[in-house]
Amino acid sequence: MTETSKHMVLETHDLSIGYTSKKATTVIANQINIKLKKGQLIGLVGANGIGKSTLLRTLSSIQQQLEGDVVLNGKSLGNYSNIQLSKVMSLVLTDQLMSKNLSVFELIALGRQPYTNWVGNLSDTDKTVIHNSIEKTNLSELKHRKCFELSDGQLQKVMIARALAQDTDLIILDEPTTHLDMYHKAYILKLLQELTKDTNKTILFSSHEIDLAIQLCDEMVVMNKESVISDTPCNLITQGVFETLFPEDLIGFDAQTGRFRIKK
Repeated sequence: MTETSKHMVLETHDLSIGYTSKKATTVIANQINIKLKKGQLIGLVGANGIGKSTLLRTLSSIQQQLEGDVVLNGKSLGNYSNIQLSKVMSLVLTDQLMSKNLSVFELIALGRQPYTNWVGNLSDTDKTVIHNSIEKTNLSELKHRKCFELSDGQLQKVMIARALAQDTDLIILDEPTTHLDMYHKAYILKLLQELTKDTNKTILFSSHEIDLAIQLCDEMVVMNKESVISDTPCNLITQGVFETLFPEDLIGFDAQTGRFRIKK
């Protein structure tokens, strides 16, 4: 095994994503070849409706790929059992259902389900992992609060802490900054950046906050109508990739500042 492959957490091979029905197959994107390395923060960006959530659902085995393969830690995704997959990949989804009557500690503790026995008792190791997750996400003062008492930003931190407690190599988040104001959007994404450095986990998230992602991510995956491209933010800027995301009549990308601007 090469040094590069040792540090590759997830990669796709000619992946095609979309939907199938009895009448037709709808292809959202194809020929997707991306590589997610260990200890990196990766932002998935693109226009509304381009297929970001479909790609994340496919990468996390919620949705079946149309063609190609997804390889996680050197093993095809289809060869994982549910319990095996839950020990290497954790998810934070926008439509995730959970009881807000749980306390912060109880919700984070749910991340240990793949490791607890059939009655769900927490071992000393489980409790240590939970407390470490609480500390890393700055939730110590809130751990006894009920989740229905939390703001959207606080609740998002709890969901991230639960994913940390699951102790997987890869964490996938679908729009983690939805419904947050500008400060808390930046706070959550900065927290994700710090967690990749502190834990050496790979974190992939989708977002409309492209300017923030450019500043904070190690690599980015950019979806447009023609292709899915993965590279460092600097290389993507140099290649003019961000200029292809939106119609040119209203919004332009300034390569000098790395920001989008409204055209006059």
